[in-house]
Amino acid sequence: MPPKPLYYSKGSASLRYLHTVDENVCGYKACPKPKPGYLNVHLVPHTHDDVGWLKTVDQYYYGSRSMTQKAGVQYILDSVIQALLRDPSKRFIYVETAFFWKWWREQHDSVRHQVKRLVSSGKLEFAGGAWSMNDEAGTHYQSTIDQFTWGLRKLNDTFGECGRPRAGWQIDPFGHSREMASMFAQMGYDGLLFARLDYQDKETRLMSKTAEMIWQASANLGKASELFTSVLFNHYGPPPGFCFDVLCADEPIIDDKDSPDYNVDERVSAFIKHAELQSRYYSSNNIILTMGGDFTYQDAHMWYKNMDKIIRYVNANKSNGTKLNVFYSTPACYLKALNDQDLTWPVKNDDFFPYASDSHSYWTGYFTSRPTIKRFERLGNNFLQVCKQLHALASVGPEDWKDLNRMREAMGVMQHHDAITGTEKEHVAKDYARILSDGFSECLEAIEGAFKKIIPKSSVVKEELSEIPIKPCLKLNVSECQVSEVNNSFVIFVYNPLSYPTSHYVRLPVTSTSYSVKDPNGKEQITQLVPIPEPVRTAPGRMSDATNELIFRATDLPPLGFRAYYVTKLNKEQQKEHKREVLDEAYEIGHKKFSLKFDDVTGKIKSVVSQGHKMKVKQDFYYYKGFLGNNVVFENRSSGAYIFRPNGSEAVLASSSVKQKFIKGPLVDEVHQVFSDWISQVVRVYKGENHAELEWMVGPIPIEDNIGKEVITKFSSSIQNWGVFYTDSNGRELQWRKRNYRPTWNLSNAEPIAGNYYPVTTRILIRDKDAELAVIPDRAQGGSSIKDGEIELMVHRRLLHDDSFGVGEALNETAYGKGLIARGQHYIVAGAIKTFKNISLAAQERMLIQQKVLAPWIFLAPADDICFEQWRETYKMEYSGLKKSLPPNVQILTLEQWKGTALLLRIEHILEKTDDPDLSKPVTINLKDVFAPFSIKSVRETTLGANQWLSDSKRLKWRVESNDIHRDTYSHHSSSYYYDDDDLTITLNPMQIRTFIIEMKGKFYGIKSRN
Repeated sequence: MPPKPLYYSKGSASLRYLHTVDENVCGYKACPKPKPGYLNVHLVPHTHDDVGWLKTVDQYYYGSRSMTQKAGVQYILDSVIQALLRDPSKRFIYVETAFFWKWWREQHDSVRHQVKRLVSSGKLEFAGGAWSMNDEAGTHYQSTIDQFTWGLRKLNDTFGECGRPRAGWQIDPFGHSREMASMFAQMGYDGLLFARLDYQDKETRLMSKTAEMIWQASANLGKASELFTSVLFNHYGPPPGFCFDVLCADEPIIDDKDSPDYNVDERVSAFIKHAELQSRYYSSNNIILTMGGDFTYQDAHMWYKNMDKIIRYVNANKSNGTKLNVFYSTPACYLKALNDQDLTWPVKNDDFFPYASDSHSYWTGYFTSRPTIKRFERLGNNFLQVCKQLHALASVGPEDWKDLNRMREAMGVMQHHDAITGTEKEHVAKDYARILSDGFSECLEAIEGAFKKIIPKSSVVKEELSEIPIKPCLKLNVSECQVSEVNNSFVIFVYNPLSYPTSHYVRLPVTSTSYSVKDPNGKEQITQLVPIPEPVRTAPGRMSDATNELIFRATDLPPLGFRAYYVTKLNKEQQKEHKREVLDEAYEIGHKKFSLKFDDVTGKIKSVVSQGHKMKVKQDFYYYKGFLGNNVVFENRSSGAYIFRPNGSEAVLASSSVKQKFIKGPLVDEVHQVFSDWISQVVRVYKGENHAELEWMVGPIPIEDNIGKEVITKFSSSIQNWGVFYTDSNGRELQWRKRNYRPTWNLSNAEPIAGNYYPVTTRILIRDKDAELAVIPDRAQGGSSIKDGEIELMVHRRLLHDDSFGVGEALNETAYGKGLIARGQHYIVAGAIKTFKNISLAAQERMLIQQKVLAPWIFLAPADDICFEQWRETYKMEYSGLKKSLPPNVQILTLEQWKGTALLLRIEHILEKTDDPDLSKPVTINLKDVFAPFSIKSVRETTLGANQWLSDSKRLKWRVESNDIHRDTYSHHSSSYYYDDDDLTITLNPMQIRTFIIEMKGKFYGIKSRN
């Protein structure tokens, strides 16, 4: 039977956006019962289906290019479903909703009903359940939450409560973050199972029976972030010799006693030996055997026929007194069996980075691999949030929902552990870029629709507006924008996705020498023209005649809103002077509160002065020579897409001195630096800002010497950090790091550089008792503090040999017939560890990160046929989706159309409890009068993934070993889950995210809501 919607008597009857099926037997009720006194062996049939890797997403789904890899997901699902229907004793788990949904849409209703019965009886169970099995190093928490929300929503809409995954299943990501564990806990999962952890860590844990633990995944959220975690014994494959797949060569179970190949006794003995061996390393009398692997089960019958025999013959074996109970199971049932034993478990507080598979294979290269697609993904998140906000605020109709869905799904694919990681083949990377580019195009349709609803001052002008395109400039990384270059007049909409006002410096390429910029009140803005650096102007693929960038400051941009500026190219009679100085020698840029000084000999940065605190800070570019080996033995491992392995412990200085040009003006001071013919940089300090921007440009990395290179930028300071540094976890909580040290085992490190690299999603910093230096990248990168006082970040890699971990080609990216050029930004915050204007340096860093991750987005509309006065009379030039801004430590993480007349709303506290003496305190806000376009009728709180009412979330409880580590005692869960319009007050604790489905009053999306 299809799932029935769950209605609630309290509050609005239309709050029925989560489904349940009370009469079905699924979840823990469907689990087999382990036998007391036996070793209970949980056979878990599964397939691991990469959403792109050696083949594209479609090639994997349809099974094309079989000479590259014999893998067809559609055949796997066809085969498994038929096997489950033939025999109700079978079980199977599926993980990647992206592939499942692609298959589901092709099925006839009769097949869909059969599958629903399998799910409602617990025979087919979903684990993980996100759109893809995401990476945990380079992903940002906002994108991770989004892609889980989308995958879980599809399962909930289709299968109700029986489709809700209870177990996290991260079996293939290359290391595991603490923030990911925290998110699993907040989404209501009962546990997490994974395969990859450092080989030394795994050995230590197995020998001490601590491969299963309670992960205390947040220093701020307490018990709400605790997650039972299990490390799989045999990676995620079957026991050796027991792979019964068309892709495997293991012997089947031959049980005809008349056959000369009869092998039951031998196979039963081997199976029992493995089960007993594995059980020695775990604490309970339950063990899990993962019966599957990469793209297995294209012929499910082979697996099930042989597993049936294993179950039959092993359970019947009495010869040696072994008491084994073997049965089909699932990860969730395994968790329930462990929980029922009521054992006490050890705890873990750090993360599982970096991951090493052997003494010379540290999987830290992928933290930086394919830097341009990492940046494209980060921009995609920024754009998707803008798209969702405008779509919701403008009440764009259901006909445009599909435009958002394309981008949601593209971003979900990009989180996959072979997408954003850069560990895919190059043709697959290009296909990921195509998918994301298509998502941008579709989402733009929704944005244009939103603008055309919001900005007209009367309905009569809507038809005129339909003729005016409103477009973003997606090639600003090479200073190219058609609208600003070819039009004499154009309007700039600067949209602010933050929940509080912000200011933003707009930079656009232009072809003339004088411009007028007017704000909504007609006030002339201060402008500055800055020359585009020569390396950018001559970049391969750039199709622009612009030689300058026009700069102005868009001030006090309204929260969840925009301010429009009218720009006009001035003729000779109208031209005004754009103040700027171009100097060959200046050696200092900035303003009174923040400045940089440069060495008068080398031309490189030598010090920072911030709020009167002077700090020695040198910055330079180096590269490591990539190790080139034959990969036959560990010592000959090459550096590749996954592995960072420098040939030697010292990086090579890229250039001893730089050519430079200083530009000073009323808005920004810049230094254009050229280090070599393949490394250049622009260093900027904007007026009024307390940080520096370093815009680097690296490539094509030279390989004429047949040496691959891994390029880093290094900051050397006077800070004495004693080997300690900090990196963020997926953009959220900071993680303490110490050079050549792991908190949970005694490290033996044969790779002193690569073994000290960690993922940096949004921040890396060092500090001492007086000062701090932080670097904020614009994309995920690998970084470290290899020597005291230093921070280094890897910005680009070009290698000439594969590292033999499966991708099968060297990481040698090209574009336009040359080696790939990457361009990006680092933001430098430095100064004394003290409050400034009542805001700590840590809080300033958090806010700056928010302003960069959710940066104002610029849209342009040509206006050659309409003057400023006409535009202002006809269209709104200022708009806010909020009646009042939220505090600076609070952010609307999600605002999007959900279902029917409802919206999905997430609100977060962006600070940790130790960041700031005042701003880190709990915050109470009232949602009643926050939004401008609508009023809220009722609110109901859900788990983080928005697929279960928070009041219904009852996670398994686990016993924890006593320890001396302080933990907060407050619960993430609120005592109140339902709110009506009389009381919409909520409180946020540090680092807390709360998720709500909100119902509007009156008309919304053209639908009259029930009152």
